[in-house]
Amino acid sequence: MSAERSDPSAWPDGVARHVLGEVDSTNSEAQRLAPGLTQPTWILARRQTSARGRRGRAWVSPEGNFAATLVMRPNGDPAKAALRSFVAALALADALETVCGPGATITLKWPNDVLLNGGKVAGILLESAGAAGQVSHLAIGIGVNLIAAPPKEAVEEGALPPVSVQGETGICIAPEEFLPFLANAFARWEAQLVTYGFGPVRTAWLARAARLGQVIKARLPGETVEGTFETIAEDGELVLATSQGRRHIPAADVFF
Repeated sequence: MSAERSDPSAWPDGVARHVLGEVDSTNSEAQRLAPGLTQPTWILARRQTSARGRRGRAWVSPEGNFAATLVMRPNGDPAKAALRSFVAALALADALETVCGPGATITLKWPNDVLLNGGKVAGILLESAGAAGQVSHLAIGIGVNLIAAPPKEAVEEGALPPVSVQGETGICIAPEEFLPFLANAFARWEAQLVTYGFGPVRTAWLARAARLGQVIKARLPGETVEGTFETIAEDGELVLATSQGRRHIPAADVFF
C-alpha cells in the first residue's frame, strides 16, 4: 500500500487491463468478457461508437477523453455492489487531484458525478448481473473529459456545465497515462470498503461532497424534491431535510 502511495502511476497488483482501439461501449465489452475473467480488469477504449450514460442516455466523447470500465466480482447483494459508485468517485477525485495539482477544486456530486472547479468533468455508470440476490459481476464505467467537454447546450436544462481537464487547467494527459492513477486509487478505496465497510468511504465522500448543507433539488420520475442536503445514509441514499420532514432518496438526478 505504501508503494502505491509513493508511486501513483504504478499498476496495482492482481488487476488486469485491456486497451482497445475501438469498441461499441466499454461497459458492453465488460459484460462480454466478464464470464471468463478471473481478476478485476480495466477495459480502456480510445474510441466508443455506442457509449451510454445513466438512464440510457448517450455519452458523447471525442478521442482523447477517458473512457474505461472496471469489471469485477464483488461479494454481496446489489445494494452492497452499488456502494462502488462512491469508491469510484473517491478514486476519480484522487486521480484528478494528482494530475491537476493543488490549484484545482475537485468535488463530488451525488450520486455519481465528479466536478472540477464547479463543472462536471466525469461521470460513473454501474451495471451489474447476477441471480438469487447476489451479484455475479459488476461493471463500473467511467468517462472523464480530459481534453474536451460537450457544449453547454448539449446537456439537460439546469444541469451543471461540462468542463474538461485541459480547458480548466491547461494540462494534457492521455487516457492511457490517466488510467494507472485511477486504477491505483480505486484499489486503495476498494480495500477500505472491503476491510472496514462503508463507514470510512462515506466519511471521505462527504468531506468532498458538493453543496453539502445547502438546498438542492432531486428529480425523481414522478416528482421533484427540494431540501437541504444533510448527508448520505449508511446505504448511500441521499438524505434531504424538506419542509415535510427528512427524506431518504435512493435514486434521482440532482440539480443545484
